Amino acid sequence: MTSQPTMNKTGNDPGGPGEPGAEGSGLQAGLKNRHLSMIAIGGVIGAGLFVGSSSGIATAGPGILLSYALVGTLVVLVMRMLGEMSAANPTSGSFSAHADRALGSWAGFSIGWLYWFFWVVVLAVEATAGAVILEGWIPAVPQWGWALIVMLVLTATNLVSVGSYGEFEFWFAGIKVVAIAAFIIVGGLAVFGLLPGVDSEQAGLSNLTAHGGFLPNGAGAILTGVLLVVFSFMGSEIATLAAGESENPQQAVTKATNSIIWRVAVFYLGSIAVVVCLLPWDSKSIAKDGSYVAALDSLGIAHAGQIMNFIVLTSVLSCLNSGLYTASRMAFSLGQRGDAPKAFARTTSNGVPRTAILASVAFGFVAVFFNYKFPDSVFLFLVNSSGAVALFVWLVICFSQLRMRKIIKAEAPEKLVVKMWLYPYLTWATAALIVFILGYMLTDTEHDGRQTILLSLLVAAVVLVIAFVKKGVRGGRPAAGAPQTQGEERSEVSAG
Repeated sequence: MTSQPTMNKTGNDPGGPGEPGAEGSGLQAGLKNRHLSMIAIGGVIGAGLFVGSSSGIATAGPGILLSYALVGTLVVLVMRMLGEMSAANPTSGSFSAHADRALGSWAGFSIGWLYWFFWVVVLAVEATAGAVILEGWIPAVPQWGWALIVMLVLTATNLVSVGSYGEFEFWFAGIKVVAIAAFIIVGGLAVFGLLPGVDSEQAGLSNLTAHGGFLPNGAGAILTGVLLVVFSFMGSEIATLAAGESENPQQAVTKATNSIIWRVAVFYLGSIAVVVCLLPWDSKSIAKDGSYVAALDSLGIAHAGQIMNFIVLTSVLSCLNSGLYTASRMAFSLGQRGDAPKAFARTTSNGVPRTAILASVAFGFVAVFFNYKFPDSVFLFLVNSSGAVALFVWLVICFSQLRMRKIIKAEAPEKLVVKMWLYPYLTWATAALIVFILGYMLTDTEHDGRQTILLSLLVAAVVLVIAFVKKGVRGGRPAAGAPQTQGEERSEVSAG
């Protein structure tokens, strides 16, 4: 594997972004190993972990640990499949590009645009969440003003170079990692009565069973908890998209894939376990203040709320930064494959897909406007209709891997440096579990699960129709003007 990512090869193809007259020569290897390491770690720590965990605890009690463990296992398995494909062929399109080749252009087109849609809606959600915190600190600036400011700053960061994105994300993710590590250590000491100067009468392992048992609301609450926490895991796949712009893509993907188990175990299971041990699951403070703030308050830590607000703000900015990066790279990949305007595949001299970034942030600004103007209609539709995309992405990864393993093994078996365990049985079992969760969502009327899945299916159906119409009109893969065809991708896998 050379130090240049796959995209630079395609950038010099006829008709590609590196042709004479084009601004740049494709994406560049601007991410360092430390950037990729922190992007991989921080990718699984979203703001949803801090903000959304309280509703899960209220629903399942201490049994929420089983919900997190179930979803965490699912993420580990899906990432293993994605790692297998991405290590063999690192690309900015990641699972969309793999689906394109394994299942057909309709699959790559559909899942790529759905994923892009998910992240541009997330931009609006996170910008608003960050604006709420910032307005609380500096009320002189209105909420919409703060949302505009954070969007503009992070857009500028992404437009400079991929290295500037990586540097910002390195520090954002670093703060999250240090904060959760400190929380686990301090909280763990308190649970076992080893924290000097703190006398927390509520803390102890007894909280796992003393208030109605480990499953106070029954075993069914575990599945309901799964629906509440599954979307907080979205983002673990970002490392495979970013790896294409690193110095050693194959090594970066392999490292990110192999470390996913301890990342999920420590940051999700570890921190939630500390929360439910520090406080009874039915404590009113968890619902009122949020799980992590309530846990810190129980230890008598001064200004716990403001400390957590700072950490949540960091997570929001990290999510915004990565969301814009991810959406733009997916748009870039779609442009390369002829599934989006050609302008999306053009890059600046710094290797930045400027048009793809601006198009993504433009939709984000529109979504922010809808959030302030039509929060209970248009924006609610956008949020709910993108809510199940994570599960759709994971399901497509499963089916792509089933076919790609055979293709890679036949053409370049030496590139199978990461292998899915117990193939194909565990892949099929993972796909079945995802389908079961999607089906269970249809029965959930209390937490809007049914509405989310139905609206998401509606949007997915519309995108699928467009994909098949496009395939019929243009005869499938548009070879003319596309910087890289399926055949060229196939030859790259073979040639290495």
